[in-house]
Amino acid sequence: MTYDDDAPADRPALDLFADVALLTAAVMDIESVSGNEAALADAVESALRGLGRLEVTRNGDAVVARTMLGRAERIILAGHLDTVPLPTVAGSRGTVPVSWDGEVLYGRGATDMKGGVAVQLAIAATVPEPSKDITFIFYDNEEVAAVKSGLGRLVRENRELLDADFGILLEPTNGTVEGGCNGTIRFEATTSGLAAHSARAWMGENAIHKAAPILARLAEYEPATVTVDGLDYRESLNAVKIHGGTAGNVIPDQCVVEINYRFAPDKSPAQAEAHVRELLSGFELVCTDSSAGARPGLNAPAAASFVTAVGREPLPKYGWTDVARLSEMGIPAVNFGPGDPLLAHSDNEHVDADAIRECLAALTRWLY
Repeated sequence: MTYDDDAPADRPALDLFADVALLTAAVMDIESVSGNEAALADAVESALRGLGRLEVTRNGDAVVARTMLGRAERIILAGHLDTVPLPTVAGSRGTVPVSWDGEVLYGRGATDMKGGVAVQLAIAATVPEPSKDITFIFYDNEEVAAVKSGLGRLVRENRELLDADFGILLEPTNGTVEGGCNGTIRFEATTSGLAAHSARAWMGENAIHKAAPILARLAEYEPATVTVDGLDYRESLNAVKIHGGTAGNVIPDQCVVEINYRFAPDKSPAQAEAHVRELLSGFELVCTDSSAGARPGLNAPAAASFVTAVGREPLPKYGWTDVARLSEMGIPAVNFGPGDPLLAHSDNEHVDADAIRECLAALTRWLY
């Protein structure tokens, strides 16, 4: 698949009426690594304002566009504009600009989540009279620390724009509704020793060796699978990073093990923290970050009709997503988008064009 090289030079950066797979490629070609979303936010804002029938608000590099049709129900369609950094390995296909292999689109953001963003834009353009009012949210800084989140900023500064009865986050789910999400919490476990020359190791205390029991407990830990509102959420608890030592001839006097616990949405962050502290009792633990999970959100009437329109059995979302922010606001929400989430952030990131088209078709059926 290719672009039309004979198209006018002054055509808009984003043609919202183009085939949604081509629109995805156009969105991807505007590089938007976290912190560098301005150019894409500009293009999204311009394209939405150009439709002439949406109430559009810009906040930093986040854009909110709302239909104002007076419908009895309002739903949110949300997606983040940013991507993780571009690959550094020579020959990687998950980069920018995009490339095509037949009907398969390669490039950074192909699955996470420019296909979902393109679907939002296509719906804004091609579904002018939806059965529900829609709030479209495009936001920045999802792939970095939660404190930078553009959606979090919108909640703080433009909360009045976000009221809705139901939300859909267009993260990649292989075209299946994924309810809720696991929560996530991170810790640093620190062990201390006594520095010494490694030739006289008996004069010191090795802090890295002292971390061995932490790793042993984590390795022996058997994570639970917890059923929440009919969906089975698999938990995980892992060491994700370890650092210590100052030189190759010095016994290390400190070691830090970074730990990540992904917990089912039946637990609060406080309960998750208590669980990890109990497992690692006797060690110094500092909680560095936590985000609550979200229950499935499938009990809402809008959710039931949406699942019917998609026509597939819902699954749980194991990773954390911004449905948790919507849930915290009292808005039941699910994940639904094109692409295989296992390809997200990979150097081989890609999506099938038909997966994007099918996602758009399912949402369009539901909105009519």
